[in-house]
Amino acid sequence: MDGVPIGRKVDLNAHDSYETLALALEDMFQRPNNANGQSGSQTPMERGHVGANDPKHPRLLDSSSDFVLTYEDKEGDWMLVGDVPWRMFVNTVKRLRIMKTSDANGLGKF
Repeated sequence: MDGVPIGRKVDLNAHDSYETLALALEDMFQRPNNANGQSGSQTPMERGHVGANDPKHPRLLDSSSDFVLTYEDKEGDWMLVGDVPWRMFVNTVKRLRIMKTSDANGLGKF
């Protein structure tokens, strides 16, 4: 599924920090339960161990995952989430993308 766009809307006003946003996105892309209540196969994010050690710590933000959270601003530039203050981010973000860390070279510090 890497590289496949998934049209999901996220209400940024429901979050007050990068951490709560990242946790919500991690929860959104966790493996679904099947009809028997058992977990299905692992998603790419789970293989990257997102949230595996501490469910309250967003691994999308700390470079401990194979994935990183990026965004496109109103000017069309792609940046790492967390590079600017939260309020500035909320006012300038156009869309979010969870991408492989290896593909995000040049966007910021890891």
